[in-house]
Amino acid sequence: MSTAPDTRPLMQRLFERRSLEEMAPVPKALTYLVLLGWTFVVLFPLYWVLVTSLKVQIQVDAGPYYIPFVDFQPTLDAWNFMLFQNNTLWPYVNSIIVALSSTILALLIGSAAAYALVRIQFQVKIAAVASFILLVIGIILAVTQFSVPWQVATIAAIVLFFLILGTIGKRFKAALGNSDIEFWMISNRIMPPIVAVLPIYVMFQNLKLLDTQIALISTYTAVNLPIVVWLTRDFFAGIPIDLEESAEIDGASKLRVFFTIALPLVRSGLAATFMLVLILAWNEYLLALFLSNANAQTMPVLVSAQNTTRGPQWWYMSVLIVIMIVPVIVIASFLQKHIARGLMVGAVKG
Repeated sequence: MSTAPDTRPLMQRLFERRSLEEMAPVPKALTYLVLLGWTFVVLFPLYWVLVTSLKVQIQVDAGPYYIPFVDFQPTLDAWNFMLFQNNTLWPYVNSIIVALSSTILALLIGSAAAYALVRIQFQVKIAAVASFILLVIGIILAVTQFSVPWQVATIAAIVLFFLILGTIGKRFKAALGNSDIEFWMISNRIMPPIVAVLPIYVMFQNLKLLDTQIALISTYTAVNLPIVVWLTRDFFAGIPIDLEESAEIDGASKLRVFFTIALPLVRSGLAATFMLVLILAWNEYLLALFLSNANAQTMPVLVSAQNTTRGPQWWYMSVLIVIMIVPVIVIASFLQKHIARGLMVGAVKG
């Protein structure tokens, strides 16, 4: 079916849309121009890093040179040194293992905690919280000041905790609700990391776990848990409770409802959360700097190590940055559909 010819005046045809499905020529051209400009802003730093990795020191210092084979003769000397002569492979493997493991653990634990906060009303007595904090302080003092083995101190603290709950704790009625627990979780993320990094260092030093992947994985998991809980809570809250109640009537347990109904329904939100937490773990520098040395060194620490006494070695640093970008781009391309859908969850609530 042919459309009727547009008989409007020229200026009106250029600036006013004919229908809701198509834009007028001038606004359409301006929109594409802005998008092209933004694409250049986003992609030019990546291009510049890639080009810098193909230079040698004299070309970096005497630049700027923009176009290979035109402004300068590209070389793979920096790539050859970083991949085959420098110890780059092991920090790269460390980063992959630590980032993926901590992200998966944080997603599993955090999503379960978020689901519980949405579906279960908690009443945590303040006396129990105060007792737990005091006993943790007691463990630290016993281990550091009196040289008590941490295993003995921990077992004694657990026994005392349950004794307090069964006796003194019953006399106090004041309790914290779900909203208080959620605020406490996100407040842990607000705290500057430098405040916690020294106690964490001392803890792993006493546990003989410094410079190990276990230390990094457990720390990254704990640090990123508040973000997972905060994000996935809204995803689970959007699931109609009727679906879960129907499954429970049919005999499904809470655990089965969580894994077979709740998680599949929020997979797009989980993908978006997974990508965000993975990037945070992949780029984390401060904790890795304190908790790792040679055995558990990660890529951000290796990149910073290229800033030597002779100045920043940009050509080597660029090689490492390009290598670091690749896994994130690959994972994001696989999860692109779910990430876009997950980021839109809750955007039209009103």
